Amino acid sequence: MTETGPATTATADAAIRIEGLRKVYRTARGGFAALDGLDLEVPSGGVHGFLGPNGSGKTTTFRLLLGLARPTTGTIHVLGQQVTSPSDAVLARVGATVGQPGFTPGFTGRRNLMLLARAAGVPRARVKEVLTAVGLRDAASRRYRRYSLGMRQRLAIAAALLRSPDLLLLDEPTNGLDPAGVRSVRDIVQRLAEDGTTVLLSSHNLAEVQQLCSSVSIIGDGRLLASGSVDSLIGEGLTRTRLEVADPARATEVLEDAGFTVTPDDGALVVSGHDHPDRIAKALADADLYVTDMTAIRPDLESYFLELTGHPIPHQTEGEE
Repeated sequence: MTETGPATTATADAAIRIEGLRKVYRTARGGFAALDGLDLEVPSGGVHGFLGPNGSGKTTTFRLLLGLARPTTGTIHVLGQQVTSPSDAVLARVGATVGQPGFTPGFTGRRNLMLLARAAGVPRARVKEVLTAVGLRDAASRRYRRYSLGMRQRLAIAAALLRSPDLLLLDEPTNGLDPAGVRSVRDIVQRLAEDGTTVLLSSHNLAEVQQLCSSVSIIGDGRLLASGSVDSLIGEGLTRTRLEVADPARATEVLEDAGFTVTPDDGALVVSGHDHPDRIAKALADADLYVTDMTAIRPDLESYFLELTGHPIPHQTEGEE
C-alpha cells in the first residue's frame, strides 16, 4: 500500500470501500494499468455482484482486497478498517475462493480441510460444520481427485468458510458448472447471505447474478462504470412491449403520432417510450386497431451490461457436477 500507518476507521456501513485504486504492472513494453482509479463500495449484508469483461480488473481487485498484491496508489477499507498489509487482523475475517485451490489430490476432502484448519488454528469440529454447509458431508471420505468440478468448487467454498468469515469473496464460483452445479452453489450463497455473511460475487452468469444479487457493480478498463441495486440499474418497470396487430403499418403510424418509438420485429412491432402497455392498446383502439397479442419485454442485466461495456459477457463452458 502507499499508506503504511496503522489501520484507521472507515464508514461502518460498507463491507468494502475502495477509493482511487490503481495497480500498474511492469512489463517489457512498459507499464500496464490493471486498475486505473477504481472506486468501489460494497454494502454490508447480502450478495453483491461484481461484473466486468475479461481483463477489466476483477481478479486483480480480489487479490488486492486479500493483501496478495499491493496497489500502486489508492486506499482499501475492509469491514471498517483500512488494509495496510497482508497481515492485517481484518483479513482473518475474510474468506475467499480466488484461482485454483491448492488441495492435495490423494487426500480426502475432510483431510484437506483438516490440514487447512490446523494451519489456521481452527477447531476440528469446524470442518464437519463447513462440510455440512456445502453439502459434502457424505463425500468427505472420498479422495479429492475423484471429486467432480462442482464438488471441488463446493470444497473450495468450505475452505473459505473455516474461519467463519464476515465477508466472502467468490471469484467465478460457478464457472464451468452444469445447471445442477450452478444451482447448488447458488443455494449455498443464498444461505450464507441469509445468515449474515456479506458476499462479493464475481460471475459470468448474468441471469444468476440478476436473480441472486441485491446489488451489483460493473467495471471496465479498471474503472467503475455503474453500481447500485439491480432494479435501479436496469429499471424496475417495462421498457418495451412486443405486440401483434392486423395492420402493422397503420399501427406504426398511429403509435408514432402518439409519441411512441416503434420498431418492426418479424411481422410484429416492438414499442418503447411508455410507462404502461395499456397506453399502447388505448391509442390503437381509438384508431379502430386492435391488438391480437401483447408481450412485455422486461429489462435484463445482460442487455444492460452489453450496452454499458460494449462487450458481451463471455459464456461459461459447461462442466460436470
